[in-house]
Amino acid sequence: MDITVVDVPERGRFEIRDGDRVLGLASYHVDGGAMTLPHTEIDPAMGGQGLGTRLVRDVLSAARERHLHVLPYCSFIRKYLHDHPEELDLVAEDDRATFGLATAQS
Repeated sequence: MDITVVDVPERGRFEIRDGDRVLGLASYHVDGGAMTLPHTEIDPAMGGQGLGTRLVRDVLSAARERHLHVLPYCSFIRKYLHDHPEELDLVAEDDRATFGLATAQS
């Protein structure tokens, strides 16, 4: 597999691909200094291979490179942030309680 994560801004999403085949996506919207992340999905036939984790990791990396805070409305992204507290700084401290991340250790 030739896995890549590609930003497709005209569709408001990042796609995880194997060559030209889209295996999943993470939708987003940027407003000011915040990237809203409402939804992530992976093709059910491709589940259990770490693709969702790779997608989220790359999306958060893009947010960091663009100096954006994230608003993780997607439950999969919230779980990733809970499990990877070193990334929690991407969520503004005032927003962490809203997303159930106030008790996550950074």
